[in-house]
Amino acid sequence: QVQLVESGGGLVQAGDSLTLSCVASGRSFTFGLLDMGWFRQAPGKEREFVAAINWSGGSSYYTDSVKGRFTISRDNAKNTVALQMSSLKPEDTAVYYCAGRILNTRGTYNNDHEYDHWGQGTQDTVSS
Repeated sequence: QVQLVESGGGLVQAGDSLTLSCVASGRSFTFGLLDMGWFRQAPGKEREFVAAINWSGGSSYYTDSVKGRFTISRDNAKNTVALQMSSLKPEDTAVYYCAGRILNTRGTYNNDHEYDHWGQGTQDTVSS
């Protein structure tokens, strides 16, 4: 079983930057064999895809609303994945979840049902 723990959320103003981190731990797993993603859920809305990075870090994917503002990265030696967020907007306010799945080159990175492991979430609030 893989445990994912997010950190870095907080209250910021519009236009500010924030970096979320997620560290993976557990028995008998290899972080470098996991595709990793970030999802978010705003109050009253369904959970939505934000960004994903493949197992090697060679490919990354973003939802249109965050392209050019958010950057996902990973460090397989440290079992971590990060989401750098800049030019934050009030509509970015949500609980952000880190998710992982066994690498799947045929899967769709933006489908939350394809992810097996989830963190508890971290709140990010952007004030106007």
